[in-house]
Amino acid sequence: MKTFKLTAFTLFSLFGMNAFSQTEAANKQLIRDGFDRWAAGTGSFFDLLAEDASWTISGSAALSKTYTSKQQLLDEVIVPLNELLTQKIVPTVREIYADGNTVIVIWDGKATAFNGDPYNVSYAWFMQLDKGKIVKVTAFLDTKDFDAIFEKAAKR
Repeated sequence: MKTFKLTAFTLFSLFGMNAFSQTEAANKQLIRDGFDRWAAGTGSFFDLLAEDASWTISGSAALSKTYTSKQQLLDEVIVPLNELLTQKIVPTVREIYADGNTVIVIWDGKATAFNGDPYNVSYAWFMQLDKGKIVKVTAFLDTKDFDAIFEKAAKR
């Protein structure tokens, strides 16, 4: 009779990796659903943010910094940006990657600015999730075009 010795590594390999991939799949789906609702105009992606979420806009844009709450991000970035657009940003997801509780989305946003100029910006968002909520984001984007819409608005 052959006996098998189960080590902690073996158990993690058998069960832990499966649980990890389930978490990754669930996180990817949550984010995909959020983008789908946003694109369809049936919901706000930002509803997925925890109230105390940390959101960092990378780069050298005037708004590049870390926002320490959902409300601060909405008040200082999202609402002012939407007020400068005649049409809200419509996202098109190119790729979604997941690694444990981190989800990376590469996407393109298209809208029309108040002056008729197109607003076409590509983004990469690195998001950490906890219990179905986004708790931390680092956002990479074309800060030149992002800044331009705010600069033109200041001149009107």
